[in-house]
Amino acid sequence: MYESHFKLREAPFSLTPDTQFFYNRQSHSQALNTLVFALEEGEGFVKVVGEVGTGKTILCRKLLKTLDDKFKAAYIPNPYLTPEELKILLAEEIGADIAPQMPAHRILSAINDRLIALAQQGRRVVMVIDEAQAMPRETLEALRLLSNLETEKRKLLQVVLFGQPELDTLLDRPDLRQLRQRIVYQEYLQPYDAKSLRHYLHFRLAAAGYQQGTLFTRFAEKLLYFASRGTPRLINVLAHKAMVSAWGRGDGRVTSYHVARAVSDTRESDSVGKFLSLRWYLVWPLVGAVSVALAATRPLWLEGLL
Repeated sequence: MYESHFKLREAPFSLTPDTQFFYNRQSHSQALNTLVFALEEGEGFVKVVGEVGTGKTILCRKLLKTLDDKFKAAYIPNPYLTPEELKILLAEEIGADIAPQMPAHRILSAINDRLIALAQQGRRVVMVIDEAQAMPRETLEALRLLSNLETEKRKLLQVVLFGQPELDTLLDRPDLRQLRQRIVYQEYLQPYDAKSLRHYLHFRLAAAGYQQGTLFTRFAEKLLYFASRGTPRLINVLAHKAMVSAWGRGDGRVTSYHVARAVSDTRESDSVGKFLSLRWYLVWPLVGAVSVALAATRPLWLEGLL
């Protein structure tokens, strides 16, 4: 769409969790370091919690890509499974010898045999579960029982849980206290602050091939931060729409006017509405229009701000 206009190889603010665009700063960097350390140490359970849109899935993908050949990863993107389905999926992911209609106890035995065989090869098995807050209580309990599989030296299965804050609420249940007590490390993803948002924009644009200096003006960045409150997914949505607006007008830079247009177009979003009152949607297009009118007078000191 606008890639050729801005001289880009690809769109920089796609919502697809492409690890090429993983921004390794702030709490995301700390969380990744903690995850790698915990898995290297052989700890049983690790948990990462973040609000909707804070980058859990791309962090999950980055972790999977970071793990070297001594790890065997079983990735569970949709955890709304029964205990039996979880065991079958784990067995398939690690290459356990199972057959259709095999009894549950034999599936568990096959999983244990395969985990031991991998351990003898010097490989560690990691089950990475995204959106873990959606996992039924019975399946979480089955997961805890799977984590009991171990040798005298170490655990045969390590588990990383990625989830929204509802995961903490779920784990606070008295009947899940044994699982909660097994979580050795936990990290909480935070939205970006204003300075990090600016670096995030520059990083993703550079990763997409942008080499023309600063694309977003200072006021555009400030408006983008206020609208998104630093939530990565909202930053991506608004930045993409603002770039579409600039491209549509034939503008070479993204200004506060374009961001205001993007915010207005996203006013039906529940996520944006959570942070912003309706009155700002009425004010921002006016602010954007004023900024364009001022820029038209072309004072040199003002052009770089808007």
